[in-house]
Amino acid sequence: MEKLDSIIFYNIDKAIRAYRNYAQRQLKLHGFTITIDQWLIIKAILENPEITQNEIGNLVFKDNASVTRIIDLLVKSEYVIRTVHANDRRKTHLEVTESGLKIIKDVQKIVEDNRKIALEGISKEDLQIMNNVLLKISENTINTKK
Repeated sequence: MEKLDSIIFYNIDKAIRAYRNYAQRQLKLHGFTITIDQWLIIKAILENPEITQNEIGNLVFKDNASVTRIIDLLVKSEYVIRTVHANDRRKTHLEVTESGLKIIKDVQKIVEDNRKIALEGISKEDLQIMNNVLLKISENTINTKK
């Protein structure tokens, strides 16, 4: 029987969890109260101004309840403004505030440093191969009928 550490998907999940835990610790160490998930959602809104909450969930791999909870916290922290959509009352319009823009900018250097540390000793060629392999795994398993 194969050991856990020889299973590629176990190692992918382990790496992701280790990185996220490290990144969150770094934010806290630098005095930020924002979470990685909150940062991701602000970034998603900034990069996609008309994005819906459902689309945010798909983009950041979170269920609707989690996205709603995180957006509620972002609104309470005054990083995001939520208003009823002008053309469809069932939808909401999300907009990043000035303080939301500031937190994204302030956290960016830490994010870049985290990535640099996590990728230390890995060649650009290896990163490209890994990225291609991960994209192929996604392609093989998303929307498959098997």
